[in-house]
Amino acid sequence: MLGYFTGRHDADSRGRRVRVRKSVSIAFLLLFSGNAYAQSPDKEEKESVAVIELGGATSWNVKGGGWALGPTVAVEVTPIEKWLELEGGVTPLFSSRSTEWSADLLFKKPWTLSDKVEFMVGVGPEWVHTNEPGKSPNSVSGEAVIDAMFWHSKKHRFGWYVEPGYEYNFGRGHEQSLGVSGGLLIAIP
Repeated sequence: MLGYFTGRHDADSRGRRVRVRKSVSIAFLLLFSGNAYAQSPDKEEKESVAVIELGGATSWNVKGGGWALGPTVAVEVTPIEKWLELEGGVTPLFSSRSTEWSADLLFKKPWTLSDKVEFMVGVGPEWVHTNEPGKSPNSVSGEAVIDAMFWHSKKHRFGWYVEPGYEYNFGRGHEQSLGVSGGLLIAIP
């Protein structure tokens, strides 16, 4: 290397530099050509814009002991892949004494268990409106859920889900409910 700075170049040092340059060039090409191949548009699978959940829900009031049933609809989007999914939904629940409408926004952490199975844990706020006599008509709740999604194929176009959950109402006597919802998943490409 000293010969390089003094102007004296011998064949041996030039040969070493050429070998080092070739080795670095080959390593660079191997590393970055593999990444370019892996990112080719032909091989890339497109993620859906959103997933629609259509199904039914049931809820049991832990303190009052009453059951309620009803339909549910929700839309789920993924703002941060593999880290955050947002789900907004509306559910009317009908019991013998009242009708309760709820709208929630859940923040979920997803895990992919296989090509066809996903698992999520989520929490979020919920607005509740009821027509039950003697109760405050509007209140805010906190909700925690576990969500399992089962897809028909690797493409995640159609599937089904089951979502057990717990709800704590901050108004109306601090009601607590256990519930489960389930139904169809429809991806919006």
